[in-house]
Amino acid sequence: MGNLSPDESMHSSSGKKTLHALWGLMVVVSVIIYGSHAPLIFKCKVNGEIPFSSSAVVLLIEFTKLIMSIALLLVWDQRSLDMPVTWRLVAPYALPAILYCVNNNLVVHMQHFMDPSTFQVLSNLKIVSTAFLYSFFLHKKLSFKKWLALLLLMAAGVFYSYGGIQEVETVSSLNHLYVTLPGLLLMLLYCFISGLSAIYTEVTLKTQTLPLNMQNIFLYSFGIVANLAAHFSSRHSSGFFDGFSIWVLVIIGSQALNGLIMSAIMKHSSNITRLFVISFSMLVNGLLSFVLLQLQLTVLFFVAVALIGIAVYLYYGAK
Repeated sequence: MGNLSPDESMHSSSGKKTLHALWGLMVVVSVIIYGSHAPLIFKCKVNGEIPFSSSAVVLLIEFTKLIMSIALLLVWDQRSLDMPVTWRLVAPYALPAILYCVNNNLVVHMQHFMDPSTFQVLSNLKIVSTAFLYSFFLHKKLSFKKWLALLLLMAAGVFYSYGGIQEVETVSSLNHLYVTLPGLLLMLLYCFISGLSAIYTEVTLKTQTLPLNMQNIFLYSFGIVANLAAHFSSRHSSGFFDGFSIWVLVIIGSQALNGLIMSAIMKHSSNITRLFVISFSMLVNGLLSFVLLQLQLTVLFFVAVALIGIAVYLYYGAK
């Protein structure tokens, strides 16, 4: 092949810059969505209680992701509509859909065996479980510095969860922390399933040559089936849309968009990038909680900020 002409070279360079800018925008949007989730949930509460069915919201998020994926497929990937689709291509997406559904229910069930603060602290173990499974299944050998970075990322999550943001009158300490042996076992299972589902999804997205939007359609279709089963198997004394508000609709729309962004990250980058996105979202969550909810930022919040900064440097910057 001959050398590119100056015009072709500039066009290629401009295209790369556009892609990098779009990728950066997607990552920033994802961080903001993750970070704003808890404050949005707070806005939905009525008399301190969540008024809607969480399974109904999860189901609607899956449905919205499916609709968005179909729309994107029709706009950008019309040629793929002529591709032959076999059950062998579709079937792999059933497993992650089931695993995600199981973990959603585990989160609810674990609340009987530990307090919410302990759950938030221990759930950071999924960073390590995801990294181990990423290294094992994708045959990615991580250096000592990268493992140290991921451990610092987990430590940042622990510090933040333990008391990075608190109500002003309860800044002094956290009381009534408890966890039982069944709770610990369920937490280990939760972290393993969380990592397994994420890595399995990444492997499936990367090994198939199908367009991402078509892959998302398969994944979210199975997700709707799994969450429909979970919703109707649970007991609900209220209607499907009871307790819905504009804030609930914002949650559904933003989480659906974030799901599409996470699919793109897992296909074109990795679950490690996803872990850093989630960790950065803690900072957004803390700042929004401080500004909107008048919660107190404690020393642990700033410790978490420092640890995340060091982790980013060790993983991406250190030679």
